[in-house]
Amino acid sequence: MHPPVEPAELSLVADLPVYFCDPHSPWHRGSHENTNGLLRQYLPTSTELFRHGAADLDAIADKPNGRPRKTLDFRTPTERLTELFSDGQRAGVATTT
Repeated sequence: MHPPVEPAELSLVADLPVYFCDPHSPWHRGSHENTNGLLRQYLPTSTELFRHGAADLDAIADKPNGRPRKTLDFRTPTERLTELFSDGQRAGVATTT
């Protein structure tokens, strides 16, 4: 198990700016809170996830990922990610080879 990494160290090692939200500050996590709201349409707060199979949870996860987003010029997250990887914009992307 790796020891915890401090934000400043992670930023240096990854050569990326890193921002960690303050605890109990949902306004710092707008995208996260929005995604939670989207998922709550399918899984209410009291839902016990172990009652759902992996295929059900994957199908639910595909719902928000298949929705066009204004911030992505009305493309879906899946479309935008595919576009990033296919456009030769791989600079800085880690690979396993």
